[in-house]
Amino acid sequence: MSSAIEPAIRLEVADAIATITLDRPEALNALTIPMKRQLVAAFETARIDRTVRAVILTGAGRAFCAGQDLRERLDPAAPSLGEELRDHYNPIIRAMRALPQPIIGAINGVAAGAGASLAFACDLRIAADTASFVLAFGRLGLVPDSGATWTLPRLVGPAKAAELALLDEPLSAAEALRLGLVTSVVTADALPGEARAVANRLATAAPAAVAETKRLMAAGQASDLETALAAEAEAQDRLGRSTDHDEGLAAFVEKRPPRFTGG
Repeated sequence: MSSAIEPAIRLEVADAIATITLDRPEALNALTIPMKRQLVAAFETARIDRTVRAVILTGAGRAFCAGQDLRERLDPAAPSLGEELRDHYNPIIRAMRALPQPIIGAINGVAAGAGASLAFACDLRIAADTASFVLAFGRLGLVPDSGATWTLPRLVGPAKAAELALLDEPLSAAEALRLGLVTSVVTADALPGEARAVANRLATAAPAAVAETKRLMAAGQASDLETALAAEAEAQDRLGRSTDHDEGLAAFVEKRPPRFTGG
């Protein structure tokens, strides 16, 4: 199934995987207000589609996303930056983090500004060897936004995050791999296949367990150990009564791959 949600956003669903593509290659996939609205809509479509078990987010052409389309900001009728964030950017990040399905960022080129923030909000990132990350907000007299001040320190540590944010230094794909920001680096030609291979692995896992793992990992970053232990026990108690758990046990005993149905 393919759906043209908006000319600059493509959503394709096949084999339990939703692929969302930022599709303004001539503008390095810079974000406009219509794109932001439709990106939220794309994640919502994936969320309610019970056939979707994993999501890939990528860009068309040679960039992942160059961030905000600055020409839009020159319009006298443009909303204030605070409004822009509250009304258009923050809903994207909330939708990504609340999505029960895991998101694989296939970072095909530069991820700059809010484009880097989108990459950081993914659950896993795979990069082309030509990809790079740069916050670049300081060059415009601004602060990192779209969740970057929350996600980046948790991904690379506070010291490296401060360096990247304060000095606006670009981060190469190779350095991102060394820091653990991306899980692998492949050639640009191999990136779609590699992202799909990872998505396929996630799509064959037990969907409720994957969703709970994503939720617990996020909640654990803001809780103490006792709270995390209690949340794990509560989730495990529910999942332990699921048909997917029964199937996992049966597959283990019978020495075969499990066939999870989401029950």
